[in-house]
Amino acid sequence: MSALIWAATGGRPYNYPIYFLKTKNPRLRIEEEVVSDSVVYTSQVRIERVKGPLRRAYLPQEPDHVFFGVHSEVAEHYGVDQNVHEPHATTLDYVIAATAG
Repeated sequence: MSALIWAATGGRPYNYPIYFLKTKNPRLRIEEEVVSDSVVYTSQVRIERVKGPLRRAYLPQEPDHVFFGVHSEVAEHYGVDQNVHEPHATTLDYVIAATAG
C-alpha cells in the first residue's frame, strides 16, 4: 500500500478502488488505483511506551530494539523538556529515511 493510499484510508485495509487527487492543476485529474486483494506481507512490529514520548520498538530482523522519541523542534512543538526526556529520533525521521532508501 503506498504511503499516499495508507494516509488516505487512515491506515485501514481496503479492497475497493481508491480515488485521489493527482495534481492541483486547474484541469484536475482524478486517477484510480486498484489494489490486489491478496496480502503480500504483514509486518510484525511491537511498540512499548516507556515514559512520556519515549517508545521502544521491536522490528523484524533487528536483534535489538529501537527507541523512538522527540528531539529539537519536534520536542519544542510538543512542549517536551529535553533535559527531562533524552532526545531520540522521531517516527517521522524513520519514515523519511525509509522513503528515501
